Amino acid sequence: MEEEEDEVMVKEGLMASQREIFSISGPIHLTSIDWNNSYHRTSVASCLVQAVYTLERDRQQNRIGLKSQANHWWEFFNFTLAETLIDDSDGSIYGAVFEYKHFFSYNYHNTHHSKPPPRHVIAFRGTIMKRHSRSRDLKLDLRCVRDCLQDSTRFVHAIQVIQSAVAKTGNAAVWLAGHSLGAAVALLAGKIMTRSGFPLESYLFNPPFSSIPIEKLVKSEKLKHGVRFAGSLVKAGVAIAVKGRHHNKGQEDDSFMKLASWIPYLYVNPSDPICSEYISYFKHRNKMFEIGAGKIERIATRNSLRSLLSGGGGGSSSDSCSSEPLHLLPSAYMTINTSHSPNFKRAHGIHQWWDPMFNGEYVLHQF
Repeated sequence: MEEEEDEVMVKEGLMASQREIFSISGPIHLTSIDWNNSYHRTSVASCLVQAVYTLERDRQQNRIGLKSQANHWWEFFNFTLAETLIDDSDGSIYGAVFEYKHFFSYNYHNTHHSKPPPRHVIAFRGTIMKRHSRSRDLKLDLRCVRDCLQDSTRFVHAIQVIQSAVAKTGNAAVWLAGHSLGAAVALLAGKIMTRSGFPLESYLFNPPFSSIPIEKLVKSEKLKHGVRFAGSLVKAGVAIAVKGRHHNKGQEDDSFMKLASWIPYLYVNPSDPICSEYISYFKHRNKMFEIGAGKIERIATRNSLRSLLSGGGGGSSSDSCSSEPLHLLPSAYMTINTSHSPNFKRAHGIHQWWDPMFNGEYVLHQF
């Protein structure tokens, strides 16, 4: 009876869910952070994204003072909340800037082969399906599908905050982190900053793949390869027809190579249809080079049919929709969760990435 009353109180917003309470759901075993340890860095980045989720839930449920839960997600790792990012369309908290308290006292003399901590982590949450934020978040999800995220006021504000942080502290001291819709924001911002000459260390959890999920729709491995091979041929052919063999070639190659030098950390789950296609995207590209079709794939991998046919090309135009498909990512450190996920909620959730029982496959894809 007591458990049923608790569930009712959570639904009515009178108390936090267990997933929002750090002492119950957070990685409390990480009492000391080794910034050279990839699991530690992943845990910090993902927990700061969870902090943004909880900041917004605190706001929605009017949890203030001792009832608020968000602060525990950053204070445990010795961060402070420097700024909350508010969406001017609905007043929701969609992101935050966190500052590491010990950045200036960190011992940099013994870090020749080590990774220093960030000074700032700029984190972005994903969609919250509650009435206070649902409408705005779903509209932005649709923008992701249509590759129009860069035109939204939320993204414009986010990139301004990122540019300001980099101008103050330099790009080496700034991390980006995001989950789902927030990963799309961080991914697009990372591309823009890289092309501007300021690559940022980025942690992208379950980023949406804005294309047909062939991995989930087709079961036969041979058929999958055939579909993707045909897709690459068509994309390469259309790209040559639309752009011409030599039209702006130098400019496009320069833009693409600038992006290829950026290697974000990409976290995907094979059971999550929103992000799982990234696994096959990179696998197919490698396969094309193995069978000697590298020239075709070099053209295909930097273009999408939708952007080509809409006139956006595969380049960096931000004037129209479908100008910069999110999934056109040359390089990535990919972490694949190979643990069993019983349902979509678990496969797409942020909590899996700091789970101490996590089983993962790690692959570097470099173009």
